[in-house]
Amino acid sequence: QPPPPPPEDEPSWGPHRLALLVPFRERFEELLTFVPYMHRFLSKKRIRHHIFVLNQVDHFRFNRASLINVGFLESGNDTDYIAMHDVDLLPLNEQLDYSFPEAGPFHVASPELHPLYHYKTYVGGILLLTKQHYEMCNGMSNRFWGWGREDDEFYRRIKGAGLQVRRPSGITTGYETFEHLHDPAWRKRDQKRIAAQKQEQFKVDREGGLNNVRYRIESRTALNVAGAPCTVLNILLDCDTSETPWCTFG
Repeated sequence: QPPPPPPEDEPSWGPHRLALLVPFRERFEELLTFVPYMHRFLSKKRIRHHIFVLNQVDHFRFNRASLINVGFLESGNDTDYIAMHDVDLLPLNEQLDYSFPEAGPFHVASPELHPLYHYKTYVGGILLLTKQHYEMCNGMSNRFWGWGREDDEFYRRIKGAGLQVRRPSGITTGYETFEHLHDPAWRKRDQKRIAAQKQEQFKVDREGGLNNVRYRIESRTALNVAGAPCTVLNILLDCDTSETPWCTFG
């Protein structure tokens, strides 16, 4: 075990505090790896942080973007920037920057480093934003139920807000920069396209986002995973089936 980091009130820690927002459903074994790993990784870099596990417990299809909106709203005033962070992606290179992204959204899992997604407008996996910049985008669209496309729509929101995506430089580890925990043979992605979803998935949502996410917090639990603290939010999302009938599995 590495020695514990110094207390967070020491000056070696930065002045900002990160809310690590982790959309989650039924990936318990990945969570047991992710929480202690990220706590050690960020502590070693002297980044004040709080890990929020955003656990969707309703019976609708998974909605990563809405969970991130909820995590943003529930993360408290003691954090001033967020990381939208997949639970199955671990940073292996300690040179990766998780510090306060004052100049604009910072895409840690950039296309030239991510093991799977290499197109130039990709902003998924791990993305850092100040809370002010996330509000300028009105958060993410709540219309994306099932897997995929919500981060592509968010890229267009970032551009529409006049913000520039920045990415790591000087990282020489290429596609070995991250460990991807996902096993597609064991855990199938929900890639169904229901009703008008196939046409809708490429549209920009100009109305919804942070301003109209509908949810209820069923419970809020402080946990320690192998000595690493986190907060688990059990979240019940709501869906207007007249607006997005593809939120159900029917």
